[in-house]
Amino acid sequence: MPSLSLRIHLDPEGRIGPGKVELLERIAAFGSIAAAGRAMGMSYRRAWELVEELNAIFGKPVVERQVGGKQGGGAKLTTLGLALISRYRAVETAAAEVAKAHLAALQVEVDRPIDEAAPDPAQFDEALDTSAGLAR
Repeated sequence: MPSLSLRIHLDPEGRIGPGKVELLERIAAFGSIAAAGRAMGMSYRRAWELVEELNAIFGKPVVERQVGGKQGGGAKLTTLGLALISRYRAVETAAAEVAKAHLAALQVEVDRPIDEAAPDPAQFDEALDTSAGLAR
């Protein structure tokens, strides 16, 4: 079944998509940038670069490092970091709901045998015209 992947362009250089959001979620879960990066198969350096990129995009931290302690410190999300995850997931859910019928129709086309007659292209225009909340 086709699925939707969402990337939000925040400024000419800044984007947030499923990878950065997953990194933030894992930082929240593990309390560590290094552990979050390892869980995603990336180095601490790469995870830290992505966090710094997000901090630069928003002009304030989405993750705060916690220094010291027996365990050597860690990291936690700021209120902005938590809001970023929440808003991204809300937009993702809304977009998936709006796209559901179109993705199902796309799957029908993918599954259609090659020798079966394709529908009249005007049907696609009608479907787009009648889609709730979608503009052409």
